[in-house]
Amino acid sequence: MPSPDPAKPADAGQTPAKPLPIRGSMLSFQAFGVPVRFHFTFVLLVIFLVVFGAGGDQSPVDYAIYIGALFASVIVHELGHAIVARQFGIHTLEIVLFPIGGLSRLESDPKPKQEFWIALAGPFVNFCIAAALFGLLFAEQQIVAVKALLQPTHGNLIERIAAANLILAVFNLVPAYPMDGGRILRAILARFKPPDEASSTAAFIGRMLAIAAGLYGLLTSDFMLVFIAFFVYLGAEAEGSAASGRLLTHGIPVKAAMLSEYHTLTHGSTFRDAANLMLATSQQDFPVVHGTQVIGLLTRNTMLRGIATQGAEAYVAATMDREFPTVSPDLDLAEALSVVARPGSCALVMQDGQLLGLLTSENLSQFLLLRRFGMKPV
Repeated sequence: MPSPDPAKPADAGQTPAKPLPIRGSMLSFQAFGVPVRFHFTFVLLVIFLVVFGAGGDQSPVDYAIYIGALFASVIVHELGHAIVARQFGIHTLEIVLFPIGGLSRLESDPKPKQEFWIALAGPFVNFCIAAALFGLLFAEQQIVAVKALLQPTHGNLIERIAAANLILAVFNLVPAYPMDGGRILRAILARFKPPDEASSTAAFIGRMLAIAAGLYGLLTSDFMLVFIAFFVYLGAEAEGSAASGRLLTHGIPVKAAMLSEYHTLTHGSTFRDAANLMLATSQQDFPVVHGTQVIGLLTRNTMLRGIATQGAEAYVAATMDREFPTVSPDLDLAEALSVVARPGSCALVMQDGQLLGLLTSENLSQFLLLRRFGMKPV
């Protein structure tokens, strides 16, 4: 989902707190300047297509062309989102391909009107591809009957590619978040209610439609539909949780949720010192300082990796993270959610080069839990 770039570096060695990349994405390449990555679950779709998709009178070459055309259609679909977003001055961070399609991650949240056109751009591209291919076939009088498309052959390859783009466009217009139709629905709802409430409503509708589609798939033994419904539900659930988190944190500064009592390490500290400090306290992430200057961040995972590879007596300065995310204490907490969304993540809260606290995923989870029970920040 789109997420803002919430802070600027205060000193050398610090980096802006940017949204974390989607976990599990891999095998990236560039398309029109936008990184395109495959999520590891995308392998499930590839296996399904290889095992169950081949058949008919088509040759392996025809089938490879068909699958390649489908993947290309999905990528072009996502590039349609990216191109329209660029017209609104919004950069696309990456495109990640999932089993049910792609996800274009934007650097900032578009306004409802902008999101409407950005979401509509993807299906529109597929409609254009389908119209162009069908128009070419019609001009050459090579259109075949719809029933004939159910039996793959070399002669109906182009028709099947055109039909696949048409199906892809219609499927994405289903008003189930995170499909494009769900984003369009959210953009429309946002004209009448706050954006996060619109997101929660769209996510709820997406979950309900996914459950209904999954049950229908089970009753009709259509396991492909069950497969699709499962991933739609996960996407809607994730967006619903994110929207709930934004509602609970909107208007609250980072300093209200940050860990203000913390311990630091020096550049001369060893991994043994860090481990002893972690055991003696509940803290798992340690800023590394040299005098009054923060020069790095030692996370729990980095510490364990350093002990395993270099030994307990090695200095933390050798493996600490010198490029660490920072956020401002006055930043809206809703904008900082994406920075520490991943379990175990940490950002340093700094102002004018001075360390004020830590913002960790664990501390933020506790803050949200208390907010759900009605506790107001002091």
